[in-house]
Amino acid sequence: METRMPELICLGELLIDFTPAGTSPGGMALYERNPGGAPANVAVAAVRLGLSAAFTGKVGADLHGRFLKGVLEREGVDCRGLILDPESPTTLAFVEQLPGGERDFAFHRKGCGDTRLRPEELPEELIRGAKVLHIGTLSLTDEPACAATLRALGLAKEAGAAVSCDVNYRAPLWEAEGEFRAACAELLPHVDWLKVSEAEAALLTGETDPAAAAETLRKRYPLKHLAVTLGEKGAILDGAFLPAFPAKAVDSTGAGDSFWGAYLFALLRGLPEPGRFACAAAACCVEKRGAIPAMPDRGAAEARLSALR
Repeated sequence: METRMPELICLGELLIDFTPAGTSPGGMALYERNPGGAPANVAVAAVRLGLSAAFTGKVGADLHGRFLKGVLEREGVDCRGLILDPESPTTLAFVEQLPGGERDFAFHRKGCGDTRLRPEELPEELIRGAKVLHIGTLSLTDEPACAATLRALGLAKEAGAAVSCDVNYRAPLWEAEGEFRAACAELLPHVDWLKVSEAEAALLTGETDPAAAAETLRKRYPLKHLAVTLGEKGAILDGAFLPAFPAKAVDSTGAGDSFWGAYLFALLRGLPEPGRFACAAAACCVEKRGAIPAMPDRGAAEARLSALR
């Protein structure tokens, strides 16, 4: 029987986000276990909108890893490239919401599954058969996951696929900012479609103005599409400002991944306003808690888009 190839394959971290969920009767903070990890979020976002997507990476063969695999399978994500490793635990991230919509993270990741994916464990057939490979920069923090990521990039390029990248900077996971910049300088010349936050764009370019940072990135790298996300203000997409859609924000976790998954969907489906569609999806996402649980389907995104025409 012919193997069905996904249109999109996402590689990287799949983890537990412990997100704030109020306080106990004793006044202690409560946290809700939510499935997350930026590349996994993008895969689910794309599938809910109508793309076929696969995820490749590694989690622990523990209760968290089994839970995460079950979530992706129920969402319809192809998990042939997801490995449950009995020798490493699943990564955990505790998330704190800060004023203004920003977040702080505490990671339990040393020696965890997503850092231990090896190049020889890649599902090469799936990568070669996809239209887009999506990766994130957290996969570059540790070996052997960094080598696996660069190997996947090479396979995708050889097969003529587009490479999508989310520059996802988390300070506790890097020795220094310079190490992060050096890793990005090696990776970004091979990327076609790039998403960065306003803060990450400034970190990479030294430009505090997001429009100037976007222009610097476009001059520095051969990008076909570039999005600089601006949180509740919107985004700069290929040099044009896109205002955010009105939303009753509850939790910003996963909003950027929802935006990017929707943008990839819109590009592959040839929608007329891919950026506005992506902004509509992100507005839906922030109105629910968690990342994967909050990803909207196509009907919800189109309804939000139609409401503002």
